[in-house]
Amino acid sequence: MLDIASYLHRIDYSGTTEPTADTLRRIHHAHMLAVPFENLDISLGRKIVLDEDAILHKIVERRRGGFCYELNGAFATLLRTLGFHVTLLSARVARADGGESPEFDHLALRVDLGVAWLADVGFGDSFVEPLRLEAGADQTDPAGTFRLVQDHDRWYMQRAEPDGNWRPQYSFSLQAHRFDEFAGMCHYHQTSPESHFTQNRICSQATSQGRITLSEMKLIVTKKGQREERRLSSEDERITVLWEKFGIRF
Repeated sequence: MLDIASYLHRIDYSGTTEPTADTLRRIHHAHMLAVPFENLDISLGRKIVLDEDAILHKIVERRRGGFCYELNGAFATLLRTLGFHVTLLSARVARADGGESPEFDHLALRVDLGVAWLADVGFGDSFVEPLRLEAGADQTDPAGTFRLVQDHDRWYMQRAEPDGNWRPQYSFSLQAHRFDEFAGMCHYHQTSPESHFTQNRICSQATSQGRITLSEMKLIVTKKGQREERRLSSEDERITVLWEKFGIRF
């Protein structure tokens, strides 16, 4: 069961909780800066199940992060408890070869407040504040510029590149889904050698000036558009970075 005060404390949010667009924007922003996108349990052999109480305990009480099913699953619970109308959406992630991953590969959220919004605190390096569910409009965000393109019943979320091109991120339909419908792909990402989550340990979090990411033994800090990388010297140093930079301790 969700303890609202504990969740809001976890994301360092003390503002209004009225179900408005401004509240959604503020809480979404706070969540992105407080809860990391990470898959560390997978490399430790700890099974991730789509159980609301277990996910809330992990994120709120144990102060961990998670991947999309966990982060957006927990965020949906918080929003609903605060009185928002939330729909779970299945998304297919864009691939480098121009194709897309299967359905349920990513979980995103639709939030209806008269105007519909796309909310997503579980895609890693992406928009920090929710996007209006509006086709064709460039939307400026602290993380860059994004847009949604509609093709019949399919929506495509795209991000502007420095060269002016648009890079596809994922596509989705507006069909509502149950949380348990994502269980198959959640299991796949924990067990398949084809999944990038079994191939690489990742922990990434937005900051007020950019993003910090630990990818295996490489620490990447982006600040005001400037990117710095350094290689960690040992597993002990990696564990120290997880604690000092992300607040994660095993």
